[in-house]
Amino acid sequence: MNENIQELTSHEQWIEAFPVINQLRTDLTEETYLELLGEMQKDGYTLFALYNNEKIVAVAGLSWRVNFYNKRHIFIYVFVTDIEYRSFGYGKKLLSYIHSWAKEQGAEYVALESGLQRINAHRFYEEKLEYGKWCYSFRKPL
Repeated sequence: MNENIQELTSHEQWIEAFPVINQLRTDLTEETYLELLGEMQKDGYTLFALYNNEKIVAVAGLSWRVNFYNKRHIFIYVFVTDIEYRSFGYGKKLLSYIHSWAKEQGAEYVALESGLQRINAHRFYEEKLEYGKWCYSFRKPL
Protein backbone atom coordinates (compact mmCIF):
# COMPACT_ATOMS: atom_id res chain seq x y z
CA MET A 1 0.00 0.00 0.00
CA ASN A 2 1.15 3.47 -0.84
CA GLU A 3 -0.05 5.71 2.02
CA ASN A 4 0.78 9.30 2.77
CA ILE A 5 -0.67 12.18 4.76
CA GLN A 6 -0.66 15.72 3.50
CA GLU A 7 -2.16 19.12 4.10
CA LEU A 8 -4.73 19.99 1.44
CA THR A 9 -3.84 23.40 0.06
CA SER A 10 -5.23 23.56 -3.48
CA HIS A 11 -8.73 24.01 -4.82
CA GLU A 12 -8.40 20.66 -6.61
CA GLN A 13 -7.52 18.88 -3.35
CA TRP A 14 -10.47 20.49 -1.57
CA ILE A 15 -12.80 19.25 -4.32
CA GLU A 16 -11.23 15.79 -4.06
CA ALA A 17 -11.88 15.75 -0.28
CA PHE A 18 -15.53 16.84 -0.55
CA PRO A 19 -17.11 13.40 -1.22
CA VAL A 20 -15.47 12.02 1.94
CA ILE A 21 -16.40 15.04 4.08
CA ASN A 22 -19.92 14.91 2.66
CA GLN A 23 -20.34 11.43 4.18
CA LEU A 24 -20.28 13.12 7.60
CA ARG A 25 -21.66 16.54 6.72
CA THR A 26 -24.48 15.35 4.47
CA ASP A 27 -26.25 18.73 4.47
CA LEU A 28 -23.39 20.42 2.58
CA THR A 29 -23.42 21.01 -1.13
CA GLU A 30 -20.07 21.35 -2.87
CA GLU A 31 -20.77 25.06 -3.36
CA THR A 32 -21.56 25.66 0.33
CA TYR A 33 -18.57 23.56 1.37
CA LEU A 34 -16.18 25.66 -0.73
CA GLU A 35 -17.77 28.92 0.44
CA LEU A 36 -17.52 27.98 4.13
CA LEU A 37 -14.03 26.53 3.70
CA GLY A 38 -12.87 29.85 2.27
CA GLU A 39 -14.21 31.71 5.31
CA MET A 40 -12.86 29.13 7.75
CA GLN A 41 -9.36 29.32 6.27
CA LYS A 42 -9.21 33.01 7.20
CA ASP A 43 -9.47 31.78 10.80
CA GLY A 44 -6.65 29.24 10.37
CA TYR A 45 -8.71 26.20 9.34
CA THR A 46 -6.60 23.45 7.77
CA LEU A 47 -7.51 20.17 6.07
CA PHE A 48 -5.31 17.08 6.25
CA ALA A 49 -5.94 13.88 4.30
CA LEU A 50 -4.62 10.36 4.36
CA TYR A 51 -4.17 9.01 0.86
CA ASN A 52 -4.07 5.34 -0.03
CA ASN A 53 -2.83 4.73 -3.58
CA GLU A 54 -3.51 8.38 -4.46
CA LYS A 55 -7.12 8.25 -3.21
CA ILE A 56 -8.28 10.21 -0.15
CA VAL A 57 -9.54 7.70 2.41
CA ALA A 58 -9.65 9.89 5.55
CA VAL A 59 -9.91 13.64 6.18
CA ALA A 60 -9.47 15.85 9.24
CA GLY A 61 -10.25 19.56 9.41
CA LEU A 62 -8.79 21.51 12.31
CA SER A 63 -7.81 24.89 13.71
CA TRP A 64 -5.56 26.18 16.43
CA ARG A 65 -7.47 27.49 19.43
CA VAL A 66 -6.56 29.01 22.79
CA ASN A 67 -8.83 29.12 25.82
CA PHE A 68 -8.64 28.81 29.61
CA TYR A 69 -9.50 25.12 29.84
CA ASN A 70 -7.62 23.57 26.89
CA LYS A 71 -4.84 26.18 26.74
CA ARG A 72 -3.16 26.21 23.29
CA HIS A 73 -4.74 23.30 21.43
CA ILE A 74 -5.92 21.88 18.16
CA PHE A 75 -9.66 21.55 17.69
CA ILE A 76 -10.82 19.01 15.13
CA TYR A 77 -14.05 20.14 13.47
CA VAL A 78 -14.37 17.36 10.94
CA PHE A 79 -12.93 13.88 11.02
CA VAL A 80 -14.17 11.17 8.69
CA THR A 81 -12.92 8.01 7.03
CA ASP A 82 -14.50 7.03 3.72
CA ILE A 83 -17.16 4.39 4.41
CA GLU A 84 -15.42 1.92 2.06
CA TYR A 85 -12.18 2.18 4.06
CA ARG A 86 -13.38 2.07 7.68
CA SER A 87 -11.91 -0.47 10.11
CA PHE A 88 -8.58 -0.66 8.27
CA GLY A 89 -6.72 1.69 10.63
CA TYR A 90 -6.72 4.77 8.40
CA GLY A 91 -8.53 6.98 10.90
CA LYS A 92 -6.16 6.00 13.67
CA LYS A 93 -3.14 6.72 11.43
CA LEU A 94 -4.45 10.15 10.50
CA LEU A 95 -5.27 11.14 14.08
CA SER A 96 -1.94 9.80 15.34
CA TYR A 97 -0.22 11.98 12.75
CA ILE A 98 -2.24 15.01 13.92
CA HIS A 99 -1.37 14.26 17.56
CA SER A 100 2.37 14.20 16.75
CA TRP A 101 2.15 17.27 14.53
CA ALA A 102 0.18 19.22 17.16
CA LYS A 103 2.62 18.29 19.94
CA GLU A 104 5.59 19.38 17.79
CA GLN A 105 3.82 22.72 17.22
CA GLY A 106 3.29 23.26 20.97
CA ALA A 107 -0.29 22.13 21.52
CA GLU A 108 -1.29 20.88 24.96
CA TYR A 109 -4.37 19.01 23.74
CA VAL A 110 -6.25 17.82 20.71
CA ALA A 111 -9.97 18.27 21.22
CA LEU A 112 -13.03 17.33 19.18
CA GLU A 113 -16.78 16.95 19.44
CA SER A 114 -18.87 14.01 18.30
CA GLY A 115 -22.64 13.74 17.93
CA LEU A 116 -24.43 11.93 20.75
CA GLN A 117 -25.72 9.28 18.33
CA ARG A 118 -22.22 8.31 17.09
CA ILE A 119 -21.62 5.52 19.62
CA ASN A 120 -19.09 3.66 17.44
CA ALA A 121 -17.08 6.84 16.94
CA HIS A 122 -17.04 7.44 20.70
CA ARG A 123 -15.76 3.94 21.31
CA PHE A 124 -13.05 4.51 18.68
CA TYR A 125 -11.90 7.77 20.29
CA GLU A 126 -11.90 6.34 23.81
CA GLU A 127 -10.62 2.80 23.28
CA LYS A 128 -8.27 3.14 20.30
CA LEU A 129 -6.96 6.69 20.85
CA GLU A 130 -7.36 7.26 24.62
CA TYR A 131 -9.53 10.36 24.36
CA GLY A 132 -11.51 11.15 27.49
CA LYS A 133 -15.10 12.37 27.67
CA TRP A 134 -14.93 15.45 29.81
CA CYS A 135 -17.83 17.76 28.96
CA TYR A 136 -21.03 18.26 27.04
CA SER A 137 -21.20 20.81 24.26
CA PHE A 138 -24.40 22.81 23.87
CA ARG A 139 -25.77 25.06 21.17
CA LYS A 140 -28.92 27.14 20.67
CA PRO A 141 -30.41 27.77 17.24
CA LEU A 142 -31.04 31.45 16.56
